[in-house]
Order: sequence, then structure tokens, then C-alpha cells
Amino acid sequence: MTTGTNYILGVYGDDDAALKAVKQIRAAGVKVHEVYSPFPIHGIDEALGYKRSRLPRAAFMFGTLGLILALTMQFWMLGYDWQMIIGGKNYASLPPFIPVTFELTVLLSALGMVATFMIASDLKPYKKARIFDIRITDDKHVVAIDLASNNALAKEEISSIVAQSGAEEVNEKIFE
Repeated sequence: MTTGTNYILGVYGDDDAALKAVKQIRAAGVKVHEVYSPFPIHGIDEALGYKRSRLPRAAFMFGTLGLILALTMQFWMLGYDWQMIIGGKNYASLPPFIPVTFELTVLLSALGMVATFMIASDLKPYKKARIFDIRITDDKHVVAIDLASNNALAKEEISSIVAQSGAEEVNEKIFE
């Protein structure tokens, strides 16, 4: 008996065929693990049943944090800690603070989104990449189905459903 994670892979030559296949496979009651493609496929998120990303909310929260930090830092430094009269203006006047506030808002928003995406996607520098089929970087689209998450159906049944959906090839891949 083999240990590890077993996948059934359906290889498609066209993005429209892969999108149609995902809809057919999910309609047959099979849970699709992921679709790998050399370019984005319009409508694949809806076909896979993905929910809308919460990344924009994280960007807003990090941007708000950058805004608060920038204003607090500037008002503290120029208005309280080291007061300087520059050009006869008030110690802490808002208009000169706008450029620095904007830049720190954008910086923290961008860095926060990158960190959030890396954590949510489980991307680590030491993690070994799972390459399902080398051709997904060139011209093929691969629908991967995890056999462990489809306990109700046999491997042969899932393979026949994938083959009937128009796959050019149906392969099995085992990751240790």
C-alpha cells in the first residue's frame, strides 16, 4: 500500500475545455482540488466554488495602520518632541504631512498584502513545490483531484468521469 497523497490528473489542451470539464466534474459530485494553468482562466473561480477574496479587506486595514502611524509619528516628532518653526508655520500643520502619510499608507498596505498572501497561500521559502505536470508552465491545463477528499467515489470512477469530461490524458500522481 502506498502512503502519501494521491491525485487524479486530467490534462486539457484548451482553457475552455478545462473550464467546461471542471463544471462537469463538480456536477458529477467530485471535489476538485485545484486547476493548474499557464495563464488565468476567466470564470474558473466561480466554477471551482471559490468565495471572494478577503485580501482587499486586509489591504484596507494595513493602509489604515500606515495612515495612523504616519500621522502619529509626524505629529509627535514635529508637534511635541522637537518643535521647530519652519517658515513661520505652526508646529504641527497637516498639509506638509500629506506626502509622507500617503507614502507610508501605500507602503504598509503593499507589504501587508504580500505578507497576508504568503501566509494564506502557505508559501514558504523552504517548502518543496508540488509540480503536477511540467507542461502546465507551457501549454496544458491540469485539473487535479485529491482522492482523499473524494472517499465516496472509487479511483476508477473518478478517472472515468475525468475522461468523459474531455481530458486528453488521465494520469495518477502520488506525492510523498
